[in-house]
Amino acid sequence: MPADKENMLNENIPPEEETNNLKAKVEAVLFITARAMQPVEISELLGIPEEEVENALLDLMFDYSSRDGALEIDDEDGYIIQVKAEHLDIVEKLCPVDIKPAVAKTLLIIALKEPIRQSYLKELRSNAYEHVTELLEKGFISRTKDKNGRSYNLKTTPKFAEYFKLKGDAKTLAKLLDTTKDIKNL
Repeated sequence: MPADKENMLNENIPPEEETNNLKAKVEAVLFITARAMQPVEISELLGIPEEEVENALLDLMFDYSSRDGALEIDDEDGYIIQVKAEHLDIVEKLCPVDIKPAVAKTLLIIALKEPIRQSYLKELRSNAYEHVTELLEKGFISRTKDKNGRSYNLKTTPKFAEYFKLKGDAKTLAKLLDTTKDIKNL
């Protein structure tokens, strides 16, 4: 469509309807991505000025908080649509992530020591390779080649933080768990 026709169409849209349309687009982005996004990312994706995206996000947050629904928009580390804490039991019943205790301990070590070399993890956990494979499949960790080319570096992914509702870094996680024990004792 030529730019002149598009401008003519946009001129005929009342400002309130245009705002609602923008909110709907931003909401769709948050819904589809299912990860925390920064306003600049949404702006670039939609081709809309960042200031307008920020205003739409604030409006959406108000909309979600003013109704008695199960969803909310969290803005702790970017913006994400998520289920409110009081309804997480339902999510866990419908979408459980089955992690064996041994695998969970390996994941904890990765989270506390990240980035950690896979070879060092193997020294700490005898079944580390099997656990890493499972955690990669579940999307909780990522693996990149070490600069020496002999091992991999492991670290947690945003999915890990989002699934376990963690905010902050590994030091915060360590404080949360009050870990004063040596990691080898896990």
